[in-house]
Amino acid sequence: MSTTTGSKMVRIQTSRLVKPLYDDDVDGGSIPPPTTDSIPLNIFDKVTYNTHMAVLYAYRPPTPSNATIELALRKVLATYRVMAGQLAENQKGNPVILLNDHGVKFVEAVVHDSFDKFLPLEMSPLLLDFHPELNHAEEITLVQLTRFGCGSLVLGYSSHHHVADAFSASNFLVAWGRAARGLELGSVPSMDRSIFWPRVPPEFGFDHIGVEYRKTKTLSGRIVDRDRFAGSDIVNHKVHFTLDFIAKLKARASAGRPNGVAAFSTFVSLVAHLWRAITKARGLSPIETTSVRISVNGRTRLSLDPPVPSDFYGNLVLWAFPTARAKELVSRPTGYAAKIIQDAIVRVDDAYFKSFIDFASQEAAEGEDGDLVPTADMGKAALWPDLEVDSWLRFPFYELDFGGGGPFIFMPSYYPTEGMMFLLPSFLGDGSVDAVVPLFRQNSAVFKQICYSLD
Repeated sequence: MSTTTGSKMVRIQTSRLVKPLYDDDVDGGSIPPPTTDSIPLNIFDKVTYNTHMAVLYAYRPPTPSNATIELALRKVLATYRVMAGQLAENQKGNPVILLNDHGVKFVEAVVHDSFDKFLPLEMSPLLLDFHPELNHAEEITLVQLTRFGCGSLVLGYSSHHHVADAFSASNFLVAWGRAARGLELGSVPSMDRSIFWPRVPPEFGFDHIGVEYRKTKTLSGRIVDRDRFAGSDIVNHKVHFTLDFIAKLKARASAGRPNGVAAFSTFVSLVAHLWRAITKARGLSPIETTSVRISVNGRTRLSLDPPVPSDFYGNLVLWAFPTARAKELVSRPTGYAAKIIQDAIVRVDDAYFKSFIDFASQEAAEGEDGDLVPTADMGKAALWPDLEVDSWLRFPFYELDFGGGGPFIFMPSYYPTEGMMFLLPSFLGDGSVDAVVPLFRQNSAVFKQICYSLD
């Protein structure tokens, strides 16, 4: 991700590293924690995306001062030390998080115009101006506060995915807001990444090559027809699904379900609907197969003894891959796609997570020869004919309140990857949902025509 967009509207005022503020720094006395410790990445950290993930928040005035927000950040970093550390390798070449209190890159910027001049906030390269430069960033966490002439504030927040998944990142952000409001942070996060021990003997109940891992000699994903899409640009659509539309969609998707079987969820129904609409818009061949990569949170699925702490901080996600032929997907009702999605998600259960732990642990112990690499890859320009969906519907991102109220905009930053969708709750707070859908321009017109059709 780069902030080189040619825009002169966002002007950087200061840039510095913000370090944790320990109680000892205030009261004097005890020695702060050592800065020579490190935490090894766990198998879930290492199999996820090797990149920073960036989001944007927008606040209407009045908003707290930058100094208040910075002080709160320093306080919360004393509890979430990993966010102020750095990614590195230990002497054995294994990836670790250095607890060296390197600090968070903290940038202050201004825009003399009113924020309303930027609305509606489009998914465009302009969004990158609200973030520090992420290419070759040495920091795990990067923050930019951009003040507008009208008093509005945009927070650009980025953190490395190897350190925290969306569940953990949202908890860190909520704690940051609580610190700014003078409240207790809540439960202390568990940073113990050594809890995922393989079974003895290991049990490989599922195939993980071609799912979480691929061999380095194989292609990273399927080949996109480069001639067909040569010179194509990607259009990011933001689609708003009202509560009424969602209710009708869920009813249609769940029609014909056996008595006593629960209706499909909002998430499953929306993904089924979008999968069908995008397949139609892309004009896939009837015999083409298409799949959706869906994150599955292991915190409620993985049963360990002792159990995974409820406040575990790190990555604990695997993926479901519902797959169908384009012909069946577009010709059969929404409930067909919804059932494929639901069944795929259900299969990523306790047994699957444990099988992955056994497989990944053995690979780490015996096969660190570079033969296998994660399939999670942010380097792809297009996922066509497949999709990925990142759902933030259940995470408390909107609860980041520094003392002036919650944000009126929360959204992912600019990710120009065709087929990588985001689902997030609308700021209206009424149960409606916003979907960010990046497609090639030549497919976008059809998608816009059919995205609200229930057929």
